[in-house]
Amino acid sequence: MDRLETRELTYFVTVAEELHFGRAAERLGIAAPPLSRAIARLERRLGVRLFDRTSRRVSLTDAGRVFLADSRSALAAVDRAARRARRAGRSSPLTVAVRSGTAAGVLAELVEAFARGYPVELLFTTDQVGAVRGGAADVALLCASNDLAGFVTTDVAEELPVALVPASHPFAGRTAVSIADLRREDAFRQECPQLPLDEIVDRVAVGQLLAVVGHGAVSRAGDAVVGVPVADCPPTRVVLARLAGNVSAEVTAFERTAKDVAARRLAMAAIA
Repeated sequence: MDRLETRELTYFVTVAEELHFGRAAERLGIAAPPLSRAIARLERRLGVRLFDRTSRRVSLTDAGRVFLADSRSALAAVDRAARRARRAGRSSPLTVAVRSGTAAGVLAELVEAFARGYPVELLFTTDQVGAVRGGAADVALLCASNDLAGFVTTDVAEELPVALVPASHPFAGRTAVSIADLRREDAFRQECPQLPLDEIVDRVAVGQLLAVVGHGAVSRAGDAVVGVPVADCPPTRVVLARLAGNVSAEVTAFERTAKDVAARRLAMAAIA
């Protein structure tokens, strides 16, 4: 069988989403009869029925449901390839995906050192891995605890864990707290919510949330929230991550800068 065309997959996905040839044709900007013939040709090529058609309704067959999931994945992969090719072929800024508050001091140092040679754009998101996989960003600065299958990582820094608590909370005056202390608090969440840092801080300030974050976020907390070290929680490794196949000159240079920054911070810590 000849390789399927993206146009055929687009036609099929649109019909599968609408389950109506007229509405699908309108979305695609074509007439319904040619669309129906295109789907029939696709079914003949595949040797299976993708849709059950009656005078009243259109529905997916079991084969159609399987083909829909794979067709969406294939079209998404084509879109990612196009975005990456466009990014590689023009002098656009290197885009770094980062969650607000993650290793803020390291991020500033890294961008400042790198931006002397290349422009840098920051993409603030709670899904740094997804941003890089989807082609919206070139690299990500994130915690090593994320699922990084298919990525190459460079250690950049360690973040000490701190509990964000309201300034009026009894814990605010302590030099440290334990995880057991925090678990006794109704507002404590073992997993920090996937929310922007500003929203986390606001929720902590009004007593709706207690959460453990990296110490880099404390500088953004303001006067209403205090960061208290968590004594029995290990530091978190902050890494720079890129897809294994991405070896563009800009990404390689940024990775090299990250290694230099990490080495310089390690040397400064040793002196201190």
